[in-house]
Amino acid sequence: MQLSARPLVTHTERERERETVDRLEMNRRKLKILLALFAVNSISLYLYLSTQSDHLRHAPSSVTDQSSAGTGKSTPDSHQNFHGIGKPWPILPSYLPWSQNANVSVRSCEGYFGNGFTRRIDVLKPAPDIGRKSGLAGGSGGWFRCFYSETLRSSVCEGGRIRMHPEKIRMSVGGEKLEAVIGRGEDDELPMFESGAFDVEAVGRPSRGWKLVDGEFLDRYMQYGAISKHTMRFLVDSIRLVGASDFQCSEWIEEPTLLVTRFEYANLFHTVTDWYSAYVASRVTGLPYRPNLVFIDGHCEAPLEETWRALFSNLRYAKNFSGPVCFRHAILSPLGYETALFKGLSENVNCHGTPAHDLWQEPNDQKTARLSEFGEMIRAAFGFPVDRHRTSKPVTGHNVLFVRREDYLAHPRHGGKIQSRLSNEQEVFDALKGWAVNHSECKVNLINGLFAHMSMKEQVRAIQDASVIIGAHGAGLTHIVSATPKTVILEIISSEYRRPHFALISQWKGLEYHPMYLPGSTAIPSAVIEKLSSILKSLGC
Repeated sequence: MQLSARPLVTHTERERERETVDRLEMNRRKLKILLALFAVNSISLYLYLSTQSDHLRHAPSSVTDQSSAGTGKSTPDSHQNFHGIGKPWPILPSYLPWSQNANVSVRSCEGYFGNGFTRRIDVLKPAPDIGRKSGLAGGSGGWFRCFYSETLRSSVCEGGRIRMHPEKIRMSVGGEKLEAVIGRGEDDELPMFESGAFDVEAVGRPSRGWKLVDGEFLDRYMQYGAISKHTMRFLVDSIRLVGASDFQCSEWIEEPTLLVTRFEYANLFHTVTDWYSAYVASRVTGLPYRPNLVFIDGHCEAPLEETWRALFSNLRYAKNFSGPVCFRHAILSPLGYETALFKGLSENVNCHGTPAHDLWQEPNDQKTARLSEFGEMIRAAFGFPVDRHRTSKPVTGHNVLFVRREDYLAHPRHGGKIQSRLSNEQEVFDALKGWAVNHSECKVNLINGLFAHMSMKEQVRAIQDASVIIGAHGAGLTHIVSATPKTVILEIISSEYRRPHFALISQWKGLEYHPMYLPGSTAIPSAVIEKLSSILKSLGC
């Protein structure tokens, strides 16, 4: 009996077939994830447009809306700096849906860092549109609602047809050059709201002068907590209801706009908490584009504004408006003090950073990818690549970024001298520089991180290109929120500044972190070199 001839399949060919099958399976999984993301974003856009349809459908004509009070003539400067559709959201590898989910557990990682704003409170609904002939449900006039997080004890609030009266907000103008306001007091820069500093149109109701919310609402949903001067609470407390006949504006802002109040606006750590709060508020309210910003404070111009402008669409100061300005859609960003980034300094936020695709496959209340998502948002805002399959590290060796502390004039009340956290910083840097030049195992590029003399974009670029980030405890290290996943952090900690800021951020991002504790404020250069050499060996160097 003659057997039919069959080609022999070699071991190599079997491996190739198996690799081909694996690649096809991987591509199918990627396609499923992309389709899921597309579906989620489409649903988010639909829900956003649905929620806005009531007040947009009943919007008066642009000529009427942009008329000066009592004149009926359009103002030539309407929409100055705020014209057109905002910047699109970038595609972020770590993005996970921000849709409302009532099942988010209190004090879970999603509760702290994501959409834990699960309780919706409709404070003011649009008035029923009795004259509408179509069968569509809805109403007209202003509206206001809040989303409350039991985990953060904070609210993201938003509303429509809200009017701001800049003359009723007592504070400095804001946005000035620092040199022009040296010595100005902080109290002059923080807002004080008169009654009716903000109001909202209430159609068909006897509501002139009535407050939007009462003290019980504020105590429940905008709690003081550890904040004695809760500016956002005071803003909401100032809101009054007015009738349609009294709702006249010198300028209309049609695009979604974030109202932000800042305190320590020149400090990177506190500004990152403000950036994060504004980002979360934008996502929780489902904005289809990055919103405009209005600073409801009188702080002068600061270098950190560069990132504010990169992250969001446009920026203005409240006092820069010349008369009553109306917002078609305003979002009130919670204070940075109410974020997990700040609360984690005093309470246990037991979360660990992990890749987003792992959480897609296996959700875990003790893990998060939100800070990685936020870091990608910052890098993408400056035009840097964020593809998780593409390494952004230099191919010519390992960059070791030494974040320095420098003297510089930070704000009107600052003397220009910073407090040293590492008394022999220059000596340590010089020793590292000599060691890096003679390092034979691999090429080491020691980067002098003089951040006070670098633009924000240059700072973010240095962070993303670093294999190792080293520095004494200081606000500049907060930039590690933008570090890529394989970055290693080495923090030199003096005995007077043993604070958990950067250990926590590293933990929440899933970064490898090494503390180096000093008995005082002086480091032994050889000990720093030894620690850094050990880290580089673990990176294959």
